[in-house]
Amino acid sequence: MTMYGASCGFLMASLPLLFGAAEPNFWRFLAEMGDVLALGMGALGSAIGIGMAGQAAAGAWAKEARAGRNLSFTYIILVGMPISQTLYAMIVMNNMRAVFSNMEVTIAESGLLLGIGIATGMGEMLSAWMQGMIGAAGIRALSDGEGKGFAFVIIAMGIVETVGIFTMVFMLGMIPSAS
Repeated sequence: MTMYGASCGFLMASLPLLFGAAEPNFWRFLAEMGDVLALGMGALGSAIGIGMAGQAAAGAWAKEARAGRNLSFTYIILVGMPISQTLYAMIVMNNMRAVFSNMEVTIAESGLLLGIGIATGMGEMLSAWMQGMIGAAGIRALSDGEGKGFAFVIIAMGIVETVGIFTMVFMLGMIPSAS
């Protein structure tokens, strides 16, 4: 057995001993960390997505201004779309918080609650990030195509929005009952 294999085996054998004797506050901490990660990661993805689309919009507006054209307001719609994933994460977070009123359920389901938080955060973060990428590409396409294709860009962004909605709905369904 390699040194790596021996150390991994020792660690895996020690986990139940380490965490089995942990205080209830440790398990509550893990559960609440999932709660915080859901919102934090969702907001991070929204910020990145909005930043990407916003940069593309600023470039398109500069191009339109140089050409003497009116600046397109439709870019604002594409810039703002990734914000919704923060809202979805907040909805999951608020529903998770209801479980924390029952310490017994919180402790028993701490791993599940941490997993729900991480899964929600990842789903919302990546959905918002990809939505921002699509929005940025869409803004460049609209700018070059003189506004043609807006509906297609909205549809493409809506498809990735659906991932964020599915993440919220599926994770809400996994939250244990506080009673």
